[in-house]
Amino acid sequence: MSLSGTIQLAANSLLAQQIGLQVIGNNIANAATPGYLRQQVDYVPAPTQERGSLRLGLGVRVQGITSQVNQFVQDRLRRATSELEAAVPQEAAYIGLEGIIGELGDKDLSTALNRFFGSLNDILAEPGNSGVRTMAVSQAQVVTDELNRLDRLVRQQHADVNEEIVSLTSEFNNYIAEIAELNLKIVQLEGGGTIASDAVGLRDQREAALSKLSEIIDIQAVEDKTGSVSVFAGGDFLVMKGQHREVKTVFTQNDRLTEASIHIVQTESEVQHTSGKLAGLLAARDEVLNGFLQKLDGFTLTLIQEFNRRYSSGLGVIGHSQLTAEVAVEDPEEVLDEVGLPFTPQSGLFQIKVRNLHTGSTDTTDIAVDLNGFDDDTSLRQLAEAIDAVPGISANLIANFDSTTLQVSTDGTHLEFDFANDTSGVIAALGLGTFFTGSSAGDAGVRQELMDRPETLATSRHDFGQNTEVAVELAGLLDEPLESGNGSNLTTLYDQLAGGTIQASAVSRSVTDGLRLFQETIQGEHLAISGVNLDEEAVQLITHQRAFQASAKLIATVSELLEILTTI
Repeated sequence: MSLSGTIQLAANSLLAQQIGLQVIGNNIANAATPGYLRQQVDYVPAPTQERGSLRLGLGVRVQGITSQVNQFVQDRLRRATSELEAAVPQEAAYIGLEGIIGELGDKDLSTALNRFFGSLNDILAEPGNSGVRTMAVSQAQVVTDELNRLDRLVRQQHADVNEEIVSLTSEFNNYIAEIAELNLKIVQLEGGGTIASDAVGLRDQREAALSKLSEIIDIQAVEDKTGSVSVFAGGDFLVMKGQHREVKTVFTQNDRLTEASIHIVQTESEVQHTSGKLAGLLAARDEVLNGFLQKLDGFTLTLIQEFNRRYSSGLGVIGHSQLTAEVAVEDPEEVLDEVGLPFTPQSGLFQIKVRNLHTGSTDTTDIAVDLNGFDDDTSLRQLAEAIDAVPGISANLIANFDSTTLQVSTDGTHLEFDFANDTSGVIAALGLGTFFTGSSAGDAGVRQELMDRPETLATSRHDFGQNTEVAVELAGLLDEPLESGNGSNLTTLYDQLAGGTIQASAVSRSVTDGLRLFQETIQGEHLAISGVNLDEEAVQLITHQRAFQASAKLIATVSELLEILTTI
C-alpha cells in the first residue's frame, strides 16, 4: 500500500470516528426523549487489497446506523402495557364506587336504613303521635334520597367512562394513520434494504406510535422484508403497508344508559380486544359499574317489594278518599301476572274497608284475585269491576295513550277507605296507596300523601286506629330472612352489595399493582437494551476520541514521511 493509500485509510477512519462521535452526541441529546431508541454505528472492515502475496486491510467502513432494540422484549412490553392499561380503568371505577358508597362516613345508605327502621320502632311506643309518624316518613325519604344519589353518581361515572371511550376513537385513528404514513416513508428511504439504517428516526416515531396504540388495544405488529409494519387486532388488520382502516364510535341504549363502542368503519364490526385501555374501560363500564347498578336496583326492588307487601296489609288512623295506581298496564284485559308489573302478584285476596265518618261504622269486603293459570284469571278490568261493586266505592280505568291506570275513590265526602290483609300482592304490585314508590334505585321515592298526611301511615291490621300490629312487622323487616333474598335479610343483602364492592376493589388494586410491577420490570429490561446510559456513552465517547486522535496522528506521520520522500 502506498503512503497516499495509507492517508486515505486514516481519513476513512477519521470519518468513521466522526460519525461515531455524532451518533453518541445524538444519543446523549436524546437521553430524556420519550420513546427514543439508542442508536449505534455498525462498523465493518473495509475490503482488503491484494499486494503481491499479501492482503492488506483498507481500514474501516460504516455499514449503517441502527436502533438498539430487542423485538422479543418490545413485544412483551407492548403486551404488558396493554394488560396494565386494561386494569387501571377497572381499579379507578372501584375506587370511585368506594367513594360513592361512603361506608366510612355517617351519611351512607346503611346508616339511613338503620335510622328509618329505628323510627318505625318509635311508632310502637307512641302510635298516636303524628310527629313520630312524620319522622318515620322523613327518614324513609332519606333512604330513597340516598338510593337516588347512589344511582345518579354511578350513572355519572358510567357517562364519564363512556366519554373516555369516545375520546379514544380520535386517538386510535391518529395512531394508525401515523403508522401507515411512516410505513411509506421508511420503505421509501430504506428501499427494502436488509439493514434498517437510513430511517432510524422514523422507526423511532413508528415504534412510539405502536406503543401508544398498544395502550389502547392489544395489537400484533408484524414487520415484512421491506420494513413496513402490518398491525392486527384479533383477526382484523388495522394497518397494511400504507393503508389503514379508520374506526368510529357507535352508540347503543341499554336500560336507560347510553353505551359507546368502537367499530371499524369498513366492516361495521367492533374492534376486537382482550386488553388495553379500551378493554379496561368497557369492563369498568359494563361489568363494574353496570354490575353495581344491577345489584343496587335488585336491593332496592327487594326493599320496596317486601316493605310494600307488608304495608299494604295495614290501615292508618285515617283512610283515603281517592287512590290512583302508580303502575299502569298496556292491556287491561290481560291477566295481572302477565302484564309486566314490577312485582308479580299471585292468587289470594285482599280487603277493602270503607268507613262512614258520620256513623263511625266500617264495612269490610273481600276481593278475590285468581291467578292460578286456569280459565278466568283476574285482569285489571275484572279487578276494577270487583272493586266497583263494593258499596260506597267506585273504580275507574283511566286510559292514557297506550296504557291504562286503575283509580279508586269513594262515592261521598262522608266516606273513606283503605286496603288491608292483601295476600295476593296485587295492591303493592299496582302501587295503590303503598309506602314506597318506584321499583329501582333511580326512581325510588315515598308517596307524597304520607308526607302531607302522616295519619295515613298504615300501622294497624284489622281496623282504622292506633294499634301497631303492622308497624311491629315493618320495624322487624330489616333483620327478617326474606324468600326473595334467598333467605338473607336486608342487612345482609346490603352488606353483600357494599362489602362485595369493597372486596372487589381490594382485589382490583392487588391485580393492578402486580401488573404495574411486571410492566416496570419489562420496561427496565427494554431500557437496558434500548435506553441511553450516559456512563456507557461517555466510555464510547473516549474510545472514539482516542481512535480519532490516533488516525489524525497516522495522517501527520505519513504526511511527514511524504515530505521526507519528496526532498530526497
